[in-house]
Amino acid sequence: MTQTVTLHYLFDPLCGWCYGASETIVTLANHPDIDLQPWATGLFAGNGARPMKSFAALSGRQFTEAYRRDVLGADDTSLDSTMATLAVTAAADTVPDCVIEALTAIQTARYVDGKDVTSSSVVAGLLTELGLAEAASRILTPDAALTGLAQTCSAKARDLMTSHNLQGVPALIAEVDGTQFGLDASKLYSGPDAILATLGRA
Repeated sequence: MTQTVTLHYLFDPLCGWCYGASETIVTLANHPDIDLQPWATGLFAGNGARPMKSFAALSGRQFTEAYRRDVLGADDTSLDSTMATLAVTAAADTVPDCVIEALTAIQTARYVDGKDVTSSSVVAGLLTELGLAEAASRILTPDAALTGLAQTCSAKARDLMTSHNLQGVPALIAEVDGTQFGLDASKLYSGPDAILATLGRA
């Protein structure tokens, strides 16, 4: 019987490079020998938020005209993942198996549909469409428990990054027999086979 490998995936919902890796991440999440553990780092949340005008992301994924017009082209849009981070946290706290699905919906809404995923109503609507009604309601009225949980999870994610000398997201940390080691996250853009080969699961 093949041993399951735990794969810690560190990301920010509004990271363009993370969106570029999203198809590979979905495949890895569905692999029978991979236990994918998603960690939102909060890189662009709270004090990490910044104006969009200074931001551009290039990866293997296509960025639509709606994204360029309604997100990159909007004068008042900020790179603020606070609401999206709360959304994936709420999803993880209510239906853990749907975190990657929620993340993918948020990324698609932003990069394909050009929607403002800094808006609580927009993000709550996405969660509702996925059938995550409880998570959606928590996003509309985030309480101290949800905010605190998001901060705790982000702190743990950053500790993981620091302990493995990883810079930025996306980042991958594999765990086998209690031993953790960082992976070359650039392989995410070559498809899942490169990561699976590194883990001996190709």
